[in-house]
Amino acid sequence: MKKSMLAVALATAFLAGCGDQQSETSKVEKQQAAAPVVAENQTQNKAELGSFGVDLTARNLEIKPGDDFFMYASGTWYDNYIMPADKTRFGAFTALAERSEKQVKEIIDDIISRKDLNAEEQLIADFYNAYMDVETINKKGITPIQGLLDEISAVKGTDDLTKLFGNAWLTGVSSPIWGGMWFNRLDPNQYEMSMGAGGLGLPDRSYYLEDSERFAKTRDAYVAHIASALKFAGVENTEERAKEILALETKIAEGHWPREKRRNRDLTLNQIKRADLAKEYPGFNWDLYFEQTGYKVPQLNVSQPEPIKAMIALINGEDLNVWKDYLTFHAIRGNASLLSEEIYANNFEFFGKELSGQQEPRPRWKRAISEMSSTESLGFAIGKVYVNRYFPESSKTQMAELVENLRTALGERIEGLDWMGEETKVNAKAKLAAFNPKIGYPDVWQEFDGLKIAKDDLMGNIKNTRQFFRAESAAKELEKTDRNRWGMTPQRVNAYYNSSFNEIVFPAAILQPPFFDPNADAAVNYGAIGAVIGHEMGHGFDDQGSKSDANGIQRNWWTDADRAAFEAKADKLAEQYSKYEPIPDNFVNGRNSLGENIGDVGGLAMAYHAYKLSLNGKEAEVIDGLTGDQRFFLAWAQVWKEKRTEQSMLNQLRAGTHAPGRFRALAPRNHDAWYKAFDVKEGDALYLKPEDRVRIW
Repeated sequence: MKKSMLAVALATAFLAGCGDQQSETSKVEKQQAAAPVVAENQTQNKAELGSFGVDLTARNLEIKPGDDFFMYASGTWYDNYIMPADKTRFGAFTALAERSEKQVKEIIDDIISRKDLNAEEQLIADFYNAYMDVETINKKGITPIQGLLDEISAVKGTDDLTKLFGNAWLTGVSSPIWGGMWFNRLDPNQYEMSMGAGGLGLPDRSYYLEDSERFAKTRDAYVAHIASALKFAGVENTEERAKEILALETKIAEGHWPREKRRNRDLTLNQIKRADLAKEYPGFNWDLYFEQTGYKVPQLNVSQPEPIKAMIALINGEDLNVWKDYLTFHAIRGNASLLSEEIYANNFEFFGKELSGQQEPRPRWKRAISEMSSTESLGFAIGKVYVNRYFPESSKTQMAELVENLRTALGERIEGLDWMGEETKVNAKAKLAAFNPKIGYPDVWQEFDGLKIAKDDLMGNIKNTRQFFRAESAAKELEKTDRNRWGMTPQRVNAYYNSSFNEIVFPAAILQPPFFDPNADAAVNYGAIGAVIGHEMGHGFDDQGSKSDANGIQRNWWTDADRAAFEAKADKLAEQYSKYEPIPDNFVNGRNSLGENIGDVGGLAMAYHAYKLSLNGKEAEVIDGLTGDQRFFLAWAQVWKEKRTEQSMLNQLRAGTHAPGRFRALAPRNHDAWYKAFDVKEGDALYLKPEDRVRIW
């Protein structure tokens, strides 16, 4: 629920909950450069998976594709795969993320084994060593946050609370009011503070407000956990005080908008001059709040007006002692991974095991890499080395070609839409032409001059890093927005679309099998990474991304008739996905996941169109008994191969914006070619009548 107060928080849509580097090469980069590691299969021109790029052994041929395409494509794997104790889900994304994780570990092991380190390598080595120094961390116990706990204990009134809320990102506590630097949606060349409501410890408001036995049990376990965590701070009467914290968070949840409402960009665009803020949102010391952040905030956007007012009422109306207990608990919870193993284990028992179904913590080295790899830590310092070692420039070139092929395909599809008029088509094609693809790595790398990292002070390193990035962000607040900035590091397995810059971004790590393999069959690459490209392009034309124009400005570029036709199709898709029931009585939220589902269905259509264009009118050869169309759709389905704990599935349904992978694999049921490819007929479980198939882009 907390948002960074320092770096630009991108208005993006991700795939899973998606200039030449040498021109900017610095001395540091040259020192870090290493020869690219080329997989053996690449040197032999052999696909990594199977004979053409798909794992045919994962299929369950006893299941008809038309009854359950996910299980047909991956059912044997699904039935036989045993979830490791330290995971809550595993699938194609996870497997590739683990590969990236191991590669990063090799980079760090190499760095810490050497003595002749440059400045950035020294930062990496010291941070990692501090994280892995369990003996020192255990000796310190809770003392690294004792100053914060003392500050909370000394709270005398709402102004003291406000100071703590303003510093929430730096200190790791929760705040019912958060602010993050965003882009001005009416002028993407400007930064703008965006304010919203936060402050919950459980994944979503529904965990507090629903009366089912499942959620009641979770709330009871949460209260027990809060009580146990408070004991680390020497709090007495913890059981009763834990119940009061839950009651407070329940009131916070009641004030929040549902997730599907929070993603509506028409409702979340509420710009206001800083001078008018106190008049429109009285009862909160905004001057004191922003004073903590270092930002000037001449103008801001209140993304959730009514919830902000509800949070102000709670800040003023609830017992100050309960707020102090709330902050004490969240100070421990928010920093547990940085404190002693005893505190971490206590936190894991609830948030890992109870809430997510994870039976064992991840190995400490993996947690260290995760902590270091974000955009607001040393992620780009590591990513620079990662790209030099593991990302061949040929992959970037091939990916760029695929992007242009998808652009051509979408352009033809827009031209052929029977539900869109010419006036809107002109604007749609202008937006498509303006798409800016970013592939592999940034053209300009993040610099770390002035950042101080010690090899024996983990909490100090975290504080220094957060302060470093917040100061950098505050210094750039009134400058023109930085379009070279990436919202993901190169070693991240994901992709995203940024509506304000109208850009689609594909980090290096996702450009590997099963998503992209330079030696795989063309049908496979189009069905996998091609559909991923299409998915991100599709976000520019989904129910929310379509509210911004070619220049990233939020405005209506549609005729009323065309917008109504589009929304009718979107409503139909939302209804379709809302019928999926992964857990009894818990359905996919088709409205909250609508943007992602439009991205999947539309992206798949774009990729198929591009694949057909690539064949130049010829029939694809049959490989291992499979036609080109069959290979295309199988590649898509196996991208979404995954297995989850039930708790993780519930978290995804309630707190995520994506449908679970097994239902994303079913997007082909909206495409006529899939029916022909797998002989899907009326009576099959996934069969949709032609008039019920949703065709948007």
